Amino acid sequence: MAIDGIETSCVGGAAIAQLDLMQTAQLILDLAAAPARAEGPYYLTSANGEVLARRFLDREFAALLDCADSIAADGQPLVTASHLFSSKPLPERVATTDLYPLVALMAQRTGASFYLLGASEEVNRAACEATRRAAPGLTIVGRSHGYLKGAQLAAKLDEINALAPDILWLAMGVPLEQAFVAEHRRRLRNVKVIKTSGGLFDFVAGARRRAPSWMQSAGLEWAFRLGLEPRRLLLRYLTTNPLAAYLLLTQTR
Repeated sequence: MAIDGIETSCVGGAAIAQLDLMQTAQLILDLAAAPARAEGPYYLTSANGEVLARRFLDREFAALLDCADSIAADGQPLVTASHLFSSKPLPERVATTDLYPLVALMAQRTGASFYLLGASEEVNRAACEATRRAAPGLTIVGRSHGYLKGAQLAAKLDEINALAPDILWLAMGVPLEQAFVAEHRRRLRNVKVIKTSGGLFDFVAGARRRAPSWMQSAGLEWAFRLGLEPRRLLLRYLTTNPLAAYLLLTQTR
């Protein structure tokens, strides 16, 4: 699906929203101010090189990604490729780690409410506390770690739906959060927006550091992360980065 009025560019094979950071934040708050949809919340997600590679290799994941109402460019290489090869270049990178604090600050004025779902209990709690300090006027109606299954998960979904947050920040990582939306969004009919968030809470909580701004601008944030977590990320990057580069070169228009 797509949201009326939001133009997209084909970048690496995916339909990426032609929105900058502020426009994306305003979109989320506009959707949060509208009535809840009968078919369930709006589903907003993001794409980087890893996501593009996974989309190409996995048809099921491609379907999960492509059915989003909007896909943001959470990766500088996507923006760079769009300026080189697309007739409709993307305005800028929209990193969820930049988007979240901006929406939180703006939501203090609009009254939009948050729910934080995902990560470990320790990280989730710390992210919630950090958000309250940064945006003391923000309404956070609840939070929960993301390690729930069976009856516990069903009960939590009912609880979230009853709390009716305007924006559910879902931080479970790719592809779990996309699959979560597909399976459970209809059970969350009182929620206005779900924004998938990857490792967002780790950064908000201070459990993980972001790359220096110059590395982000140069599209080298992956190299910074690799330096921090080589054992976990080396194999992933060796397999996804070359494919992502190929897709950006050949499937951007």
